[in-house]
Amino acid sequence: MRKQTLLALALAAAPLSAQSPARLPVIVVLQDQARFQDFARSHAPDARHAASPEAWGYLDRGVAGSVQFLERRIGFQADHVYSAALRGFSARLSAREIEQLENDALVRYIEPDGTMSVVAQTLPWGIDRVNADISSTLAGNGSGAVSGVNIYVIDTGVATHQDINMVRHVNFVGFGTNSDCNGHGTHVAGTIAARDNTVDVVGVVPGAPVTGVKVLGCNGSGTTSGVIKGIDWVTANHSKPAVANMSLGGGASQALDDAVRRSVAAGVFYAIAAGNSGADACLQSPARAGAGTDNGILTVAAMDINNAEPSWSNFGSCVDIWAPGVNILSTSRTGGTITMSGTSMAAPHGAGAAALYHSIQTTAPPAMIESALKAAAVATGTSSKDGRAIRRVEAGTF
Repeated sequence: MRKQTLLALALAAAPLSAQSPARLPVIVVLQDQARFQDFARSHAPDARHAASPEAWGYLDRGVAGSVQFLERRIGFQADHVYSAALRGFSARLSAREIEQLENDALVRYIEPDGTMSVVAQTLPWGIDRVNADISSTLAGNGSGAVSGVNIYVIDTGVATHQDINMVRHVNFVGFGTNSDCNGHGTHVAGTIAARDNTVDVVGVVPGAPVTGVKVLGCNGSGTTSGVIKGIDWVTANHSKPAVANMSLGGGASQALDDAVRRSVAAGVFYAIAAGNSGADACLQSPARAGAGTDNGILTVAAMDINNAEPSWSNFGSCVDIWAPGVNILSTSRTGGTITMSGTSMAAPHGAGAAALYHSIQTTAPPAMIESALKAAAVATGTSSKDGRAIRRVEAGTF
């Protein structure tokens, strides 16, 4: 089975000692058809609930109870528990505990936990290029404002900034401040939704309410399990209409891809960075999650001011659209502005355009939003590394 193959590779990389058995970080996904209601009585809030009520308070009692049942029976303690985008948990387990869980009827699959990382008032050239300044908001005229859509930035957090209408912030990193100590997430949030207030920069959907979901630390990296926890929280707690941005990525992960797809099924649209490896985006998660027909997941590659795809931008059939990603000016975590480059900067142009459309078509399902963005995309006359024509995000028609 796939879960056994993945774990065999992980175990081979970390030999066990009888005296001090290695404990491997894993993600355990439970069966969809499990009778979770039977475990509701097993749920008992503990010290973890008190320490992090935002992480534990929203969980389905049956799912949380099933995890606590497994904890007591096998003898481990879960780190993150999921009940919305996925049903399952993450933990550091011994080989014996992994074997016991693999053979448990509640378990669907297990995969090693991995590492995810960031993929890096004037009118920024990117906002101008996607024509947000001639959209229904007239972003940049000093009075544009959008309030009918909710933005979720799953990233390094979002700092308090006079140009960002941040309405909530949650932290699933487990240490450090409940803010942005890196700057990446704040930059992303500004491209999407910086206020049209004559200060610093303006975003594609000026002034839209932003929720910062911190899943990456001060160094711009985190765990796959932590990113899934952020997605799980958004899935359970979002207010519609909802658009999420994920300017992050790492190795292929079935659990992460499954979490994004189920969050979309719950009504959240996702814009995702294609990645900065100069490689096929289909080899990375969550960039590969939206492969195939329109499904409410928009994977965005980068282009420069000349409409050319940078050498570092990922490419391939999993890329849906291109957007400005080189020398992008946006909000800084220390106040004012800063310039960054990467597909991390391209994705929020896509998220902003999606949010603009969604603020008008408030009941549109995620797949319809993706279809509308692709239909509005503008041919640049340039080509990707794989020979496909580059079509850029266009917000001016919304």
